[in-house]
Amino acid sequence: MSIDALKFRFKKFAIDVTRLIVKLPYNQANKVYSNQIIRSSSSSGANYRAACRAKSQVDFIYKLKIVEEETDETIYFLELIMEFNSEFKSEIEILIKEANELLSITVSSIRTAKENQKYKKK
Repeated sequence: MSIDALKFRFKKFAIDVTRLIVKLPYNQANKVYSNQIIRSSSSSGANYRAACRAKSQVDFIYKLKIVEEETDETIYFLELIMEFNSEFKSEIEILIKEANELLSITVSSIRTAKENQKYKKK
């Protein structure tokens, strides 16, 4: 997958998460979880873009690890939101599937970058 395609997927994911949040009923749980999930889902994409501009292999890996953490955090908050908003279950499951795919791509990229880093040191 190209860098631009992955940038697009991260951006679309953040937009789709936010579109879901806008539909949720207002209550204390949704308020708290919504604020956090908007931050983590948009942070994933922002940090991926930053990783693409990394100054070194070490910087690239570091920034991708942030992407990994933020994407995983987004999955966690999607799961919590689903517990309190079962009427949105199918929509949330689609978002969780996309988040897991983005997470898998990120983890694979980190592994590849680490292997390349080891190879360069030899």
